[in-house]
Amino acid sequence: MPIGSFVNALPPAVFLVVHLVAFLIGAFLAYRAFSAEGRSTRIMGWGFTLYAIAELVYMTYHLDWTVFLFAHTIAEVLDLVGFILVFVGAFQTVGSVSRASAAPR
Repeated sequence: MPIGSFVNALPPAVFLVVHLVAFLIGAFLAYRAFSAEGRSTRIMGWGFTLYAIAELVYMTYHLDWTVFLFAHTIAEVLDLVGFILVFVGAFQTVGSVSRASAAPR
């Protein structure tokens, strides 16, 4: 028996709720990032947007609209690019704060 096979006993609605909550978190964080000022926060906003879209793609499998490997592969690529964008934005923010504090007064 493969590890985690007990998950197959859960109804599909459980997975939809998990992905819906994750989508709402990603959408909220994207909204907050786009509401803030600065180039780096816009970059993070796009990263969170891609994460939210990835959660929608995951839901297509649980709704029987796509097969698992298709939905999983597309969602993982969106997650990866989103992850990169969030960290690029975060490092730009940290870098600009560090440069501002290091500037001579």
